[in-house]
Amino acid sequence: MFRSSTFLKANLKNVRFNSSLPLSVKLNLPNGISYEQPTGLFINNEWVKPLRGETLEVTSPSTEEVITKVYQGLEDDVDVAVAAAKNAFETTSWATGDPTARVRALLKLADLYEEHAETLASIEVLDNGKCIANARGDVALSANYLRSAAGFADKMHGEFIETGNTHLNYTRKEAIGVVGAIVAWNFPLMLLSWKLGPALAAGNTMVIKSAEATPLSALFVANLIKEAGFPAGVVNFVTGLGPTVGERISTHPDIGKITFTGSTLVGKRIMRNASETVKKVTLELGGKSANIVFPDADIDRAVENIYPSIFYNTGEVCSAGSRLYVHEDIYDGFISRLLEKVKTIKMGNPFDESVVMGAQNSVAQFKKILKYIEIGNAEGAKLLTGGKRHGNKGYFVEPTIFTDVKPNMRIVQEEIFGPVLAVSKFSSTDEVIKAANDSTYGLASGIHTSNINTIAKVSSQLKAGTVFVNTYNDFNPAVPFGGFKQSGFGKEMGKDALDSYIQIKAVRAGIY
Repeated sequence: MFRSSTFLKANLKNVRFNSSLPLSVKLNLPNGISYEQPTGLFINNEWVKPLRGETLEVTSPSTEEVITKVYQGLEDDVDVAVAAAKNAFETTSWATGDPTARVRALLKLADLYEEHAETLASIEVLDNGKCIANARGDVALSANYLRSAAGFADKMHGEFIETGNTHLNYTRKEAIGVVGAIVAWNFPLMLLSWKLGPALAAGNTMVIKSAEATPLSALFVANLIKEAGFPAGVVNFVTGLGPTVGERISTHPDIGKITFTGSTLVGKRIMRNASETVKKVTLELGGKSANIVFPDADIDRAVENIYPSIFYNTGEVCSAGSRLYVHEDIYDGFISRLLEKVKTIKMGNPFDESVVMGAQNSVAQFKKILKYIEIGNAEGAKLLTGGKRHGNKGYFVEPTIFTDVKPNMRIVQEEIFGPVLAVSKFSSTDEVIKAANDSTYGLASGIHTSNINTIAKVSSQLKAGTVFVNTYNDFNPAVPFGGFKQSGFGKEMGKDALDSYIQIKAVRAGIY
Protein backbone atom coordinates (compact mmCIF):
# COMPACT_ATOMS: atom_id res chain seq x y z
CA MET A 1 0.00 0.00 0.00
CA PHE A 2 2.78 2.43 0.97
CA ARG A 3 6.41 2.52 -0.02
CA SER A 4 8.63 1.66 2.94
CA SER A 5 11.06 4.28 4.26
CA THR A 6 14.61 3.78 5.48
CA PHE A 7 15.32 7.49 5.85
CA LEU A 8 15.66 7.50 9.64
CA LYS A 9 17.55 4.28 10.19
CA ALA A 10 20.78 6.12 10.99
CA ASN A 11 19.06 8.63 13.25
CA LEU A 12 17.30 5.96 15.27
CA LYS A 13 20.56 4.09 15.84
CA ASN A 14 22.34 7.15 17.27
CA VAL A 15 23.61 6.93 20.84
CA ARG A 16 20.64 7.86 22.99
CA PHE A 17 20.07 8.78 26.62
CA ASN A 18 21.37 6.07 28.92
CA SER A 19 18.65 5.16 31.42
CA SER A 20 17.55 1.98 33.11
CA LEU A 21 13.87 2.81 32.48
CA PRO A 22 12.54 0.24 30.00
CA LEU A 23 10.49 1.27 26.97
CA SER A 24 7.40 -0.24 28.54
CA VAL A 25 6.26 -1.19 32.03
CA LYS A 26 3.48 -3.44 33.23
CA LEU A 27 0.78 -1.58 35.15
CA ASN A 28 -1.85 -3.22 37.33
CA LEU A 29 -4.87 -0.96 37.68
CA PRO A 30 -7.20 -0.79 40.69
CA ASN A 31 -10.07 -2.31 38.68
CA GLY A 32 -8.11 -5.46 37.89
CA ILE A 33 -6.89 -4.50 34.39
CA SER A 34 -3.23 -5.21 33.64
CA TYR A 35 -1.51 -3.91 30.53
CA GLU A 36 1.84 -2.90 29.06
CA GLN A 37 2.31 0.88 29.26
CA PRO A 38 4.78 2.35 26.76
CA THR A 39 7.22 4.86 28.27
CA GLY A 40 9.38 5.94 25.34
CA LEU A 41 9.11 8.33 22.44
CA PHE A 42 7.26 6.99 19.39
CA ILE A 43 9.12 8.02 16.24
CA ASN A 44 8.90 6.41 12.80
CA ASN A 45 6.77 3.57 14.24
CA GLU A 46 9.51 2.68 16.73
CA TRP A 47 9.79 3.10 20.50
CA VAL A 48 13.01 4.95 21.28
CA LYS A 49 14.70 6.68 24.18
CA PRO A 50 15.35 10.42 23.89
CA LEU A 51 18.70 11.56 22.56
CA ARG A 52 19.64 13.44 25.74
CA GLY A 53 16.47 13.87 27.75
CA GLU A 54 15.41 12.77 31.20
CA THR A 55 12.26 11.22 32.65
CA LEU A 56 8.95 12.53 33.95
CA GLU A 57 7.02 11.17 36.92
CA VAL A 58 3.34 10.56 36.23
CA THR A 59 1.16 10.91 39.33
CA SER A 60 -2.34 9.66 40.04
CA PRO A 61 -4.48 12.67 41.07
CA SER A 62 -6.82 10.53 43.16
CA THR A 63 -4.10 8.93 45.28
CA GLU A 64 -1.16 11.38 44.92
CA GLU A 65 1.03 8.35 44.23
CA VAL A 66 3.49 7.97 41.37
CA ILE A 67 2.08 5.70 38.65
CA THR A 68 5.24 5.35 36.59
CA LYS A 69 7.93 7.33 34.85
CA VAL A 70 8.05 8.10 31.13
CA TYR A 71 10.82 9.45 28.99
CA GLN A 72 11.02 13.18 28.44
CA GLY A 73 12.06 14.40 25.02
CA LEU A 74 13.78 17.68 24.24
CA GLU A 75 14.18 19.92 21.21
CA ASP A 76 16.47 17.58 19.28
CA ASP A 77 13.97 14.75 19.69
CA VAL A 78 11.34 16.97 18.08
CA ASP A 79 13.76 17.52 15.20
CA VAL A 80 14.09 13.77 14.68
CA ALA A 81 10.31 13.32 14.84
CA VAL A 82 9.72 16.15 12.36
CA ALA A 83 12.27 14.63 10.00
CA ALA A 84 10.38 11.34 10.18
CA ALA A 85 7.05 13.04 9.54
CA LYS A 86 8.42 15.11 6.67
CA ASN A 87 9.98 12.06 5.08
CA ALA A 88 6.72 10.11 5.37
CA PHE A 89 4.81 12.97 3.76
CA GLU A 90 7.27 13.31 0.87
CA THR A 91 8.22 9.70 0.14
CA THR A 92 5.15 7.59 0.88
CA SER A 93 1.79 7.60 -0.85
CA TRP A 94 -0.01 8.63 2.36
CA ALA A 95 -0.94 12.08 1.04
CA THR A 96 -0.97 11.45 -2.70
CA GLY A 97 -2.22 7.89 -3.09
CA ASP A 98 -5.72 6.43 -3.08
CA PRO A 99 -7.48 8.22 -0.19
CA THR A 100 -9.43 5.08 0.71
CA ALA A 101 -6.18 3.87 2.32
CA ARG A 102 -6.54 6.73 4.83
CA VAL A 103 -10.19 5.81 5.32
CA ARG A 104 -9.28 2.22 6.16
CA ALA A 105 -6.48 3.20 8.57
CA LEU A 106 -8.71 5.60 10.51
CA LEU A 107 -11.58 3.13 10.65
CA LYS A 108 -9.22 0.44 11.91
CA LEU A 109 -7.93 2.82 14.58
CA ALA A 110 -11.51 3.48 15.70
CA ASP A 111 -12.10 -0.28 15.91
CA LEU A 112 -9.00 -0.64 18.06
CA TYR A 113 -10.20 2.12 20.38
CA GLU A 114 -13.35 0.09 20.95
CA GLU A 115 -11.46 -3.19 21.28
CA HIS A 116 -9.36 -1.63 24.05
CA ALA A 117 -12.10 0.67 25.36
CA GLU A 118 -11.99 -0.41 29.01
CA THR A 119 -8.21 -0.19 29.13
CA LEU A 120 -8.22 3.27 27.54
CA ALA A 121 -10.92 4.48 29.93
CA SER A 122 -9.05 3.06 32.90
CA ILE A 123 -5.83 4.77 31.83
CA GLU A 124 -7.69 8.09 31.72
CA VAL A 125 -9.07 7.51 35.22
CA LEU A 126 -5.65 6.63 36.62
CA ASP A 127 -3.77 9.41 34.85
CA ASN A 128 -6.32 12.25 34.80
CA GLY A 129 -8.46 11.60 37.88
CA LYS A 130 -11.84 11.69 36.11
CA CYS A 131 -14.50 9.15 37.06
CA ILE A 132 -14.82 5.95 35.04
CA ALA A 133 -18.22 6.87 33.54
CA ASN A 134 -16.78 10.10 32.13
CA ALA A 135 -13.75 8.26 30.78
CA ARG A 136 -15.88 5.68 28.99
CA GLY A 137 -17.81 8.51 27.37
CA ASP A 138 -14.53 10.04 26.17
CA VAL A 139 -13.48 6.77 24.54
CA ALA A 140 -16.84 6.33 22.80
CA LEU A 141 -16.88 9.89 21.42
CA SER A 142 -13.25 9.56 20.31
CA ALA A 143 -13.92 6.36 18.37
CA ASN A 144 -17.06 7.79 16.80
CA TYR A 145 -15.22 10.92 15.76
CA LEU A 146 -12.39 8.98 14.11
CA ARG A 147 -15.03 7.23 12.00
CA SER A 148 -16.66 10.53 11.13
CA ALA A 149 -13.31 12.03 10.11
CA ALA A 150 -12.45 8.95 8.04
CA GLY A 151 -15.51 9.66 5.92
CA PHE A 152 -14.00 12.92 4.68
CA ALA A 153 -10.70 11.42 3.49
CA ASP A 154 -12.03 10.49 0.04
CA LYS A 155 -14.26 13.56 -0.28
CA MET A 156 -11.69 16.34 -0.51
CA HIS A 157 -13.11 17.56 -3.80
CA GLY A 158 -11.98 20.68 -5.59
CA GLU A 159 -14.18 22.72 -7.94
CA PHE A 160 -14.35 23.34 -11.66
CA ILE A 161 -14.52 27.07 -12.40
CA GLU A 162 -16.08 28.25 -15.68
CA THR A 163 -14.42 31.35 -17.22
CA GLY A 164 -15.05 30.70 -20.90
CA ASN A 165 -13.69 28.25 -23.45
CA THR A 166 -10.16 29.69 -23.53
CA HIS A 167 -9.10 28.29 -20.16
CA LEU A 168 -9.51 25.26 -17.93
CA ASN A 169 -9.82 26.26 -14.26
CA TYR A 170 -10.10 24.07 -11.20
CA THR A 171 -9.06 23.90 -7.56
CA ARG A 172 -7.33 21.16 -5.60
CA LYS A 173 -7.60 20.56 -1.85
CA GLU A 174 -4.20 19.40 -0.69
CA ALA A 175 -2.63 18.40 2.61
CA ILE A 176 -0.39 20.98 4.27
CA GLY A 177 2.45 18.64 5.24
CA VAL A 178 3.67 18.15 8.81
CA VAL A 179 1.16 19.11 11.52
CA GLY A 180 2.30 19.86 15.06
CA ALA A 181 -0.33 19.00 17.67
CA ILE A 182 -0.17 20.08 21.32
CA VAL A 183 -2.81 18.48 23.53
CA ALA A 184 -4.23 19.55 26.90
CA TRP A 185 -4.51 17.40 30.04
CA ASN A 186 -8.25 17.56 30.78
CA PHE A 187 -9.40 15.25 27.96
CA PRO A 188 -6.14 13.54 26.91
CA LEU A 189 -7.63 10.90 24.60
CA MET A 190 -10.52 12.89 23.20
CA LEU A 191 -8.52 16.01 22.34
CA LEU A 192 -5.83 13.84 20.75
CA SER A 193 -8.47 12.13 18.61
CA TRP A 194 -10.04 15.44 17.59
CA LYS A 195 -6.67 16.33 16.08
CA LEU A 196 -5.70 12.94 14.68
CA GLY A 197 -8.94 12.54 12.73
CA PRO A 198 -8.99 15.56 10.40
CA ALA A 199 -5.21 15.96 10.11
CA LEU A 200 -4.75 12.37 8.95
CA ALA A 201 -7.91 12.27 6.84
CA ALA A 202 -6.53 15.22 4.87
CA GLY A 203 -3.25 13.37 4.25
CA ASN A 204 -0.97 15.23 6.65
CA THR A 205 1.65 13.66 8.89
CA MET A 206 1.97 14.57 12.57
CA VAL A 207 4.26 15.28 15.49
CA ILE A 208 2.27 15.24 18.73
CA LYS A 209 3.04 16.49 22.22
CA SER A 210 0.67 15.15 24.86
CA ALA A 211 0.34 17.03 28.13
CA GLU A 212 3.19 16.15 30.48
CA ALA A 213 0.70 15.52 33.30
CA THR A 214 -1.34 12.99 31.30
CA PRO A 215 0.84 11.25 28.68
CA LEU A 216 -0.22 7.64 29.24
CA SER A 217 -3.25 7.29 26.94
CA ALA A 218 -1.45 8.96 24.04
CA LEU A 219 1.46 6.56 24.37
CA PHE A 220 -0.96 3.62 24.47
CA VAL A 221 -2.66 4.95 21.31
CA ALA A 222 0.73 5.06 19.56
CA ASN A 223 0.81 1.25 19.57
CA LEU A 224 -2.71 1.21 18.13
CA ILE A 225 -1.56 3.61 15.39
CA LYS A 226 1.06 1.09 14.32
CA GLU A 227 -1.37 -1.83 14.59
CA ALA A 228 -3.92 0.05 12.45
CA GLY A 229 -1.43 0.14 9.58
CA PHE A 230 -0.34 3.76 9.44
CA PRO A 231 2.98 4.02 7.60
CA ALA A 232 6.15 4.72 9.58
CA GLY A 233 6.57 8.41 10.29
CA VAL A 234 2.96 9.43 9.69
CA VAL A 235 2.25 9.81 13.44
CA ASN A 236 4.98 10.56 15.98
CA PHE A 237 4.74 11.25 19.73
CA VAL A 238 7.30 13.22 21.73
CA THR A 239 6.46 13.46 25.42
CA GLY A 240 7.96 16.48 27.13
CA LEU A 241 7.50 19.92 28.61
CA GLY A 242 5.93 23.01 27.05
CA PRO A 243 9.05 25.24 27.19
CA THR A 244 11.11 22.60 25.35
CA VAL A 245 9.03 20.23 23.23
CA GLY A 246 6.04 22.55 22.82
CA GLU A 247 8.24 25.52 21.99
CA ARG A 248 10.18 23.59 19.37
CA ILE A 249 7.03 22.27 17.73
CA SER A 250 5.60 25.79 17.46
CA THR A 251 8.79 27.23 15.97
CA HIS A 252 10.04 24.36 13.78
CA PRO A 253 10.42 25.55 10.16
CA ASP A 254 9.32 22.20 8.69
CA ILE A 255 5.98 22.18 10.52
CA GLY A 256 3.31 23.88 8.43
CA LYS A 257 0.36 23.78 10.81
CA ILE A 258 -0.10 23.98 14.57
CA THR A 259 -3.19 22.76 16.40
CA PHE A 260 -3.26 23.60 20.10
CA THR A 261 -5.72 23.08 22.94
CA GLY A 262 -4.91 24.79 26.21
CA SER A 263 -4.78 28.13 27.97
CA THR A 264 -5.24 31.46 26.23
CA LEU A 265 -1.88 32.65 27.58
CA VAL A 266 0.00 29.77 25.96
CA GLY A 267 -2.13 30.08 22.81
CA LYS A 268 -0.94 33.67 22.37
CA ARG A 269 2.67 32.55 22.62
CA ILE A 270 2.10 29.82 20.04
CA MET A 271 0.61 32.39 17.68
CA ARG A 272 3.68 34.57 18.06
CA ASN A 273 5.99 31.62 17.46
CA ALA A 274 4.00 30.43 14.45
CA SER A 275 4.08 33.89 12.88
CA GLU A 276 7.83 33.62 12.31
CA THR A 277 7.28 30.94 9.65
CA VAL A 278 3.63 31.86 8.88
CA LYS A 279 2.19 28.54 9.96
CA LYS A 280 -1.53 27.87 9.87
CA VAL A 281 -2.87 27.78 13.42
CA THR A 282 -5.95 26.37 15.14
CA LEU A 283 -6.44 27.38 18.77
CA GLU A 284 -9.04 25.99 21.18
CA LEU A 285 -8.45 28.03 24.32
CA GLY A 286 -10.09 29.06 27.57
CA GLY A 287 -13.69 29.85 28.35
CA LYS A 288 -16.00 31.47 30.88
CA SER A 289 -19.28 30.38 29.40
CA ALA A 290 -22.69 31.80 30.31
CA ASN A 291 -25.65 29.50 30.98
CA ILE A 292 -29.03 31.25 30.94
CA VAL A 293 -32.29 29.94 32.43
CA PHE A 294 -35.42 31.78 31.27
CA PRO A 295 -38.67 31.74 33.28
CA ASP A 296 -40.46 29.42 30.83
CA ALA A 297 -37.76 26.74 30.98
CA ASP A 298 -38.51 23.17 31.97
CA ILE A 299 -37.01 23.45 35.45
CA ASP A 300 -36.30 19.77 36.01
CA ARG A 301 -34.60 19.44 32.65
CA ALA A 302 -32.64 22.66 33.15
CA VAL A 303 -31.31 21.48 36.52
CA GLU A 304 -30.26 18.16 34.98
CA ASN A 305 -28.38 20.04 32.25
CA ILE A 306 -26.80 22.73 34.42
CA TYR A 307 -25.44 20.35 37.03
CA PRO A 308 -23.13 18.57 34.52
CA SER A 309 -22.39 21.82 32.66
CA ILE A 310 -20.08 22.82 35.51
CA PHE A 311 -19.43 19.68 37.58
CA TYR A 312 -18.86 17.19 34.73
CA ASN A 313 -15.19 16.16 34.50
CA THR A 314 -14.65 17.96 37.85
CA GLY A 315 -15.23 21.28 36.10
CA GLU A 316 -12.05 20.88 34.07
CA VAL A 317 -13.85 21.65 30.83
CA CYS A 318 -13.00 24.64 28.65
CA SER A 319 -16.67 25.08 27.72
CA ALA A 320 -17.95 24.68 31.29
CA GLY A 321 -21.05 26.76 32.04
CA SER A 322 -19.32 28.50 34.92
CA ARG A 323 -21.53 31.64 34.85
CA LEU A 324 -25.19 30.86 35.56
CA TYR A 325 -27.92 33.47 34.98
CA VAL A 326 -31.40 32.64 36.34
CA HIS A 327 -34.49 34.81 35.77
CA GLU A 328 -35.74 36.53 38.92
CA ASP A 329 -39.23 35.02 38.62
CA ILE A 330 -37.92 31.48 39.17
CA TYR A 331 -34.62 32.22 40.91
CA ASP A 332 -35.34 31.06 44.48
CA GLY A 333 -37.08 27.83 43.49
CA PHE A 334 -34.52 27.00 40.84
CA ILE A 335 -31.53 27.51 43.12
CA SER A 336 -33.19 25.34 45.76
CA ARG A 337 -33.66 22.52 43.23
CA LEU A 338 -30.11 22.87 41.94
CA LEU A 339 -28.72 22.73 45.45
CA GLU A 340 -30.67 19.53 46.14
CA LYS A 341 -29.18 17.98 43.01
CA VAL A 342 -25.64 19.03 43.83
CA LYS A 343 -25.86 17.53 47.30
CA THR A 344 -26.44 14.10 45.71
CA ILE A 345 -23.06 14.20 43.94
CA LYS A 346 -20.83 11.37 45.11
CA MET A 347 -17.08 12.03 45.13
CA GLY A 348 -14.19 9.70 45.79
CA ASN A 349 -12.36 6.82 44.13
CA PRO A 350 -12.88 7.47 40.40
CA PHE A 351 -12.86 3.73 39.67
CA ASP A 352 -16.00 3.37 41.81
CA GLU A 353 -18.94 3.00 39.41
CA SER A 354 -21.17 5.15 41.66
CA VAL A 355 -18.78 8.13 41.79
CA VAL A 356 -19.68 11.06 39.52
CA MET A 357 -16.90 13.51 40.46
CA GLY A 358 -13.28 12.46 40.57
CA ALA A 359 -10.12 14.39 41.41
CA GLN A 360 -8.66 17.55 39.94
CA ASN A 361 -5.84 16.71 37.60
CA SER A 362 -2.86 18.07 39.51
CA VAL A 363 -1.79 19.62 42.77
CA ALA A 364 -1.28 22.93 40.95
CA GLN A 365 -4.84 22.93 39.61
CA PHE A 366 -6.16 21.82 43.02
CA LYS A 367 -4.45 24.77 44.73
CA LYS A 368 -5.58 27.20 42.04
CA ILE A 369 -9.24 26.25 42.49
CA LEU A 370 -9.07 26.58 46.28
CA LYS A 371 -7.38 29.96 45.86
CA TYR A 372 -10.24 31.17 43.64
CA ILE A 373 -12.73 30.01 46.27
CA GLU A 374 -10.84 32.17 48.78
CA ILE A 375 -11.02 35.06 46.32
CA GLY A 376 -14.78 34.62 45.91
CA ASN A 377 -15.27 34.76 49.66
CA ALA A 378 -13.03 37.82 49.95
CA GLU A 379 -14.91 39.60 47.14
CA GLY A 380 -18.16 39.24 49.04
CA ALA A 381 -19.89 36.50 47.08
CA LYS A 382 -22.16 34.20 49.09
CA LEU A 383 -20.86 30.63 49.37
CA LEU A 384 -23.97 28.48 49.01
CA THR A 385 -22.32 25.06 49.11
CA GLY A 386 -18.92 23.41 48.87
CA GLY A 387 -15.78 25.48 49.00
CA LYS A 388 -13.47 22.93 50.61
CA ARG A 389 -11.23 19.99 49.93
CA HIS A 390 -13.00 16.65 49.94
CA GLY A 391 -11.20 14.04 52.03
CA ASN A 392 -7.54 14.14 53.00
CA LYS A 393 -5.95 12.26 50.12
CA GLY A 394 -6.10 13.09 46.43
CA TYR A 395 -6.86 16.39 44.74
CA PHE A 396 -10.60 16.46 45.38
CA VAL A 397 -12.56 19.75 45.58
CA GLU A 398 -16.21 19.86 46.60
CA PRO A 399 -18.76 21.09 44.04
CA THR A 400 -19.00 24.78 44.87
CA ILE A 401 -21.71 27.37 44.22
CA PHE A 402 -21.45 31.12 44.80
CA THR A 403 -24.49 33.42 44.65
CA ASP A 404 -24.84 37.21 45.03
CA VAL A 405 -21.98 37.70 42.60
CA LYS A 406 -21.21 40.97 40.82
CA PRO A 407 -20.05 41.28 37.19
CA ASN A 408 -16.59 42.59 38.07
CA MET A 409 -15.71 39.81 40.51
CA ARG A 410 -12.74 37.69 39.54
CA ILE A 411 -14.75 34.48 39.98
CA VAL A 412 -17.11 35.85 37.29
CA GLN A 413 -14.48 37.13 34.86
CA GLU A 414 -11.57 34.67 35.14
CA GLU A 415 -11.44 31.03 34.12
CA ILE A 416 -11.12 28.85 37.22
CA PHE A 417 -11.23 25.49 35.41
CA GLY A 418 -12.79 23.67 38.30
CA PRO A 419 -16.14 22.84 39.96
CA VAL A 420 -17.01 26.44 40.89
CA LEU A 421 -20.28 28.02 39.73
CA ALA A 422 -21.05 31.76 39.95
CA VAL A 423 -24.82 32.47 39.93
CA SER A 424 -26.51 35.77 39.01
CA LYS A 425 -30.12 36.92 38.81
CA PHE A 426 -31.55 38.76 35.78
CA SER A 427 -34.84 40.42 34.86
CA SER A 428 -34.79 41.05 31.08
CA THR A 429 -33.50 39.35 27.94
CA ASP A 430 -31.47 42.35 26.80
CA GLU A 431 -29.87 42.58 30.24
CA VAL A 432 -28.77 38.98 30.30
CA ILE A 433 -27.42 39.03 26.74
CA LYS A 434 -25.25 42.00 27.70
CA ALA A 435 -24.05 40.22 30.85
CA ALA A 436 -23.34 36.98 29.00
CA ASN A 437 -21.24 38.82 26.41
CA ASP A 438 -19.29 40.71 29.08
CA SER A 439 -16.30 38.42 28.83
CA THR A 440 -13.01 38.24 26.97
CA TYR A 441 -13.93 34.63 26.19
CA GLY A 442 -16.46 33.25 23.72
CA LEU A 443 -16.21 29.48 23.61
CA ALA A 444 -19.71 28.29 24.50
CA SER A 445 -23.01 29.32 26.05
CA GLY A 446 -26.33 27.81 27.10
CA ILE A 447 -30.00 28.75 26.77
CA HIS A 448 -32.84 27.04 28.64
CA THR A 449 -36.30 28.03 27.41
CA SER A 450 -39.40 26.64 25.70
CA ASN A 451 -39.86 29.76 23.54
CA ILE A 452 -38.59 29.46 19.96
CA ASN A 453 -38.44 33.25 19.63
CA THR A 454 -36.16 33.47 22.65
CA ILE A 455 -33.97 30.74 21.20
CA ALA A 456 -33.67 32.55 17.87
CA LYS A 457 -32.99 35.98 19.36
CA VAL A 458 -30.58 35.02 22.10
CA SER A 459 -28.58 32.44 20.13
CA SER A 460 -28.00 34.96 17.35
CA GLN A 461 -26.75 37.63 19.77
CA LEU A 462 -24.52 35.57 22.05
CA LYS A 463 -20.86 35.99 21.13
CA ALA A 464 -19.89 32.34 21.48
CA GLY A 465 -18.79 29.63 19.07
CA THR A 466 -21.33 27.11 20.38
CA VAL A 467 -24.80 27.73 21.80
CA PHE A 468 -26.33 24.77 23.62
CA VAL A 469 -30.14 24.96 23.81
CA ASN A 470 -31.94 22.90 26.46
CA THR A 471 -28.80 20.78 26.78
CA TYR A 472 -25.14 21.41 27.60
CA ASN A 473 -21.72 19.95 26.78
CA ASP A 474 -23.63 17.64 24.48
CA PHE A 475 -21.12 16.89 21.72
CA ASN A 476 -21.62 15.07 18.44
CA PRO A 477 -18.89 14.25 15.89
CA ALA A 478 -20.85 15.98 13.11
CA VAL A 479 -21.21 19.29 14.97
CA PRO A 480 -18.24 21.69 14.89
CA PHE A 481 -16.80 23.06 18.13
CA GLY A 482 -14.60 26.12 18.57
CA GLY A 483 -14.53 29.60 20.01
CA PHE A 484 -14.83 33.32 19.39
CA LYS A 485 -12.74 36.13 20.86
CA GLN A 486 -9.94 34.96 23.19
CA SER A 487 -11.32 31.43 23.19
CA GLY A 488 -9.50 30.88 19.91
CA PHE A 489 -10.36 30.16 16.28
CA GLY A 490 -10.78 27.21 13.97
CA LYS A 491 -13.02 24.22 14.57
CA GLU A 492 -12.76 20.75 16.03
CA MET A 493 -15.13 18.06 14.68
CA GLY A 494 -17.64 18.38 11.86
CA LYS A 495 -16.70 19.00 8.24
CA ASP A 496 -15.38 22.44 9.20
CA ALA A 497 -12.48 20.83 11.08
CA LEU A 498 -11.02 19.50 7.83
CA ASP A 499 -10.69 23.05 6.44
CA SER A 500 -7.97 23.77 9.00
CA TYR A 501 -5.77 20.96 7.68
CA ILE A 502 -5.87 21.61 3.94
CA GLN A 503 -4.65 24.26 1.52
CA ILE A 504 -6.41 25.12 -1.70
CA LYS A 505 -4.49 25.30 -4.96
CA ALA A 506 -5.94 26.99 -8.03
CA VAL A 507 -5.01 25.66 -11.49
CA ARG A 508 -5.65 27.84 -14.56
CA ALA A 509 -4.62 26.41 -17.90
CA GLY A 510 -4.85 28.10 -21.25
CA ILE A 511 -6.44 26.01 -24.01
CA TYR A 512 -4.79 26.24 -27.45
